[in-house]
Amino acid sequence: MTRTESADRVRLPEHPPSEFRRSAGRFPTGVTVLTCVRDEEPHGMTVNAFTTVSLDPLLVLAVLKTGSRTTRQVLSGDGFAVTVLSSLQEPAARSFADPVRARGSAAFSAVAHASAPRTGAPVLLGGIAYFDCRVESVHPAGDHTILVGAVQAFGTLSEEPALLFSRSRLGAEPDPRSP
Repeated sequence: MTRTESADRVRLPEHPPSEFRRSAGRFPTGVTVLTCVRDEEPHGMTVNAFTTVSLDPLLVLAVLKTGSRTTRQVLSGDGFAVTVLSSLQEPAARSFADPVRARGSAAFSAVAHASAPRTGAPVLLGGIAYFDCRVESVHPAGDHTILVGAVQAFGTLSEEPALLFSRSRLGAEPDPRSP
């Protein structure tokens, strides 16, 4: 049986996009803030579609909403940073997800951050890890854009539990330090 023959036998019921989103939301994800610097101004957005891709070479992947202001800023340059958020950073996650948030330096005024070593993009210091990346490739995917980054620098920032997103809610992973 070929892949096409198999697909012809399976007929999935039609569902509205909201039902797809509800079903997909049952899969817990980590929460990150992806940042860049363009024209000497920092930009950032909350991203929960992030994963490592390869150890050789070191690659990560993030999925960004096509057409958003921050996506345009990220794609107009050659580098970005990703901070994996800790459970203590729910306010930052919400702030960088807000479509009417402050822009530029004002968006970073309430959060401790430092410049990533290679790209200079902001790294949120309360996070648990960061990845400083060069844009490796960009792929259109429906109403989103897949961004693959070649990791130039990375590090652990803290041992706090990670911030997770599941069923449209933010929460902490179980504390790995607890017995």
